Amino acid sequence: MTPAIFGIGGPSLTADERAFFAEADPAGYILFGRNCETRAQVRALTEDLRGIHGRDKLLIGIDQEGGRVARMKPPEWSAFPPGAVFDRLYQIAPASAIEAARANAQALALELAEVGITIDFHPPLDLPQPGAHDVIGDRALGHEPMQVAALGRAILDGFGKAGVLGCIKHMPGHGRSVVDTHKEMPTVTASAQELEHDLAPFIRLNQAPVGMTGHLLFPAWDAERPSTLSPIVIEEIIRGKIGFDGLLLTDDIDMEALDGTIPVRAEKAIAAGCDVVTNCWARMDDMTGIAERCATMRAASEARLDRALDALGGVPESFDHGELIAKRDALLASVGQAA
Repeated sequence: MTPAIFGIGGPSLTADERAFFAEADPAGYILFGRNCETRAQVRALTEDLRGIHGRDKLLIGIDQEGGRVARMKPPEWSAFPPGAVFDRLYQIAPASAIEAARANAQALALELAEVGITIDFHPPLDLPQPGAHDVIGDRALGHEPMQVAALGRAILDGFGKAGVLGCIKHMPGHGRSVVDTHKEMPTVTASAQELEHDLAPFIRLNQAPVGMTGHLLFPAWDAERPSTLSPIVIEEIIRGKIGFDGLLLTDDIDMEALDGTIPVRAEKAIAAGCDVVTNCWARMDDMTGIAERCATMRAASEARLDRALDALGGVPESFDHGELIAKRDALLASVGQAA
């Protein structure tokens, strides 16, 4: 099995993609707006991917947070609010915010499960700091570790009730970035003591089956390599201080925060201790290069993948999507918020 999550070029597989995926046997896939036109089409695509692998349980993921990060859009799918809505509600009524976040996540995940998507790369547990770039911005669930952990847990619980995995991100924390990692490498100058604050929500949710790194440089820990490529950050901070032993994915390996060719970046990330490389852009040369350089998943990584897949559940028929949305909206309206 290739330790990679690959993107797909369009709404259905090409012959070349089908042949490559059958040979490379990647750990999973990630969908984008280009792959999501209608419910029937997405369901056919995910069934096609399962057919290639001959197994029902397969990581098929998407970034569907709500707000500006949404690949499945109206009118075909519902619009969901960003994390900031639940942050504002939490300031007034913490218990209501937790219930609203759980109901919202469950409704969102039911839409994913309906079309065969098994993992949402959400929630972010990043703690934005004053002066940080808005790449996180209103995606954040708050600024205080206990609150972010509580809302993050509610989101994971809501996903689980709908039979979908969540993914905590971006370890060890993206809240201090002053630039967009899609465009350039951020250097976080905070001390190791200051960074303990950023780790706190990840520590509280360290039993999550799946997590994701961020491409940031933390000189307090490793002055030369960004976290995704740093054995120090992965082993001592993510696996050590945070205590995360779930499946560790990279953020998109194509981001301009990293340098070198895509296959070389992937090889370095796996060597540093990441379990799976996320490669989003469906460029065949990059995907074949990753498969050549990262040919076989480590046994420990396979075990983590198996544990994550084991955490996938079925979708109980008793859950009503409309009732969940109504519950969320009632909780938000009770204190003057809106989705």
